Amino acid sequence: MIAFQDVAARYRGAPRDALAGVSLDAPRGRVTAVVGPNGSGKSTLVRVLLGLVEPTAGRVTVDGAVAATLPRRELARRVAVVTQREEPAFPLAVRDYVALGRLPHASLWGGEGPGDRAAVETAIAEAGVEELLDRRTDELSGGEWQRARIARALAQGGDGVVLDEPTTFLDVAHEMAVFELAALLAQRGRAVLLVSHQLNLVARFADALVLLHRGRVAASGSPSDVMRGDTLERVYEWPLVVTRDPAVGAPALVPLRGSHRPGSRA
Repeated sequence: MIAFQDVAARYRGAPRDALAGVSLDAPRGRVTAVVGPNGSGKSTLVRVLLGLVEPTAGRVTVDGAVAATLPRRELARRVAVVTQREEPAFPLAVRDYVALGRLPHASLWGGEGPGDRAAVETAIAEAGVEELLDRRTDELSGGEWQRARIARALAQGGDGVVLDEPTTFLDVAHEMAVFELAALLAQRGRAVLLVSHQLNLVARFADALVLLHRGRVAASGSPSDVMRGDTLERVYEWPLVVTRDPAVGAPALVPLRGSHRPGSRA
């Protein structure tokens, strides 16, 4: 569905590439997670997909079509994206904001149809924002705003969903709800590309992990393949151990106190 093929990108004035030959696939029916420390290139992948950053090499394809050649409305019909940062130009009622997700599907003269209304109502229920509908976007907390943005992306439809740090500002219950929703969308056949710092939650829900380090793929595969102590210590540059989540058996990262660094004095 969504494929990055040897993608390289560099920001103006940067001393090195933000991405250096990154390849990954996010197929339908699976949650593919991209993880890595700050500055590893995770969000740059999303910007390249959206055309906000032009790759210096490689390409991104959506169902085989080069994303950069697709009209923006066509790309939006195929892939819904929740970016890491977004501020509305002016406040809207949350219901109206969620309905903006249907704009890529609207004809020039046509209004909202039954299919649009059904998509919006389904998105509202799936994102759990029913109690926010009559409030304005400038009245929402950070977590409420994040949930409204996810609802808009769900209303947009398409076979692909890209979530860039979707649990920012969310409490534990809503974090879990977002990851549960991502897994449900994949079960229903959508391609879910998830960018997250939440390694332990990602290990519970993702079918495949891609670990980035300084713009390169440091490891990829199943959560058990990627979440190995030696690999994660090298990438995150911090002492840690990898154990097993007692609830589901997934690998779980446990960072150690800084005094446990090799060569440090107890």
